[in-house]
Amino acid sequence: MVNIPKVKLNSGQEIPQIGFGLWKVTENTADVVYNAIKVGYRLFDGAFDYGNEKEAGVGVKRAIDEGIVKREDLTIVSKLWNTFHEKERVEPIVRQQLEWWGLEYFDIFYIHFPVALQYVDPKDSYPSGWNNLEGKVVQSKAPIQETWEAMENLVDLGLAKSIGVSNFQGALLMDLLRYARIRPSILQVEIHPYLTQEAIVEYAQSEGIAVTAYSSLGPASFVELQWDNAKSAVPLSVHPIITSIASNHNKTPAQVVFRWATQRGLLIIPKSNDPKRLQENLESASFDLTNDEVKQISSLNINLRFNNPPNYLGCLHIFA
Repeated sequence: MVNIPKVKLNSGQEIPQIGFGLWKVTENTADVVYNAIKVGYRLFDGAFDYGNEKEAGVGVKRAIDEGIVKREDLTIVSKLWNTFHEKERVEPIVRQQLEWWGLEYFDIFYIHFPVALQYVDPKDSYPSGWNNLEGKVVQSKAPIQETWEAMENLVDLGLAKSIGVSNFQGALLMDLLRYARIRPSILQVEIHPYLTQEAIVEYAQSEGIAVTAYSSLGPASFVELQWDNAKSAVPLSVHPIITSIASNHNKTPAQVVFRWATQRGLLIIPKSNDPKRLQENLESASFDLTNDEVKQISSLNINLRFNNPPNYLGCLHIFA
């Protein structure tokens, strides 16, 4: 079994630095989760919006029933979707998500985006996505403070051990910290060598907030969505700087990119269905890059953000 580094959160929890992301895991999800647990993964990053929480829970239950892990060995992560930001909607949807997972609590629960949208009943549309039932993106009036207070209530009720935010920028995080009774434990944002985000990482870490990087391989996560900026970007797996460093260490390009992130103190949530790559991803923290190599990889930054709502919605300029 690979010895996965741990990160201690400001809530007191210790969680694996390398986890498994469930975005776009829509085929054989239960088997994917079960097999990942067998390989050694202990953190699973899910969300209402991924539409696969019930199936992921089946994989978790199978592993627990077979004695491979205990519930307390796992860090199960989920997120509050944009259509449930009003205070009265937070607890009910979290209880529903827990029921899908077959769990009594989430280890970590995020606000998925700092965007409040018109409520859509999951019975009418699941996952509901960004649009209402008329196919329009309509914002609601719930402020982040209202939503965060409802998130804090989840901790009070024992429904979440730690709470965090995703896709927040510095000013919004700064504002949240002014009124937070329970400080966010984690910030999850898009980070890869084309979008290094040094400033927000430095600020969050200075406030004792851990940072999770998603889409660590950059365009690789988005090419299958046929997004033009992903298709036109040089894949990190063949970038000469990355491949040269990989050759120096006898590692794969992906392992180099993941190590670049974890050496910066970031948590990562890669995924794969390939058993060999599953193992390689877990082992990506088993070597060290030189300071010069870290700088070389960081020099690839061109502030290229892939998960930017205006690119696929034409509105909601979250990162403007």
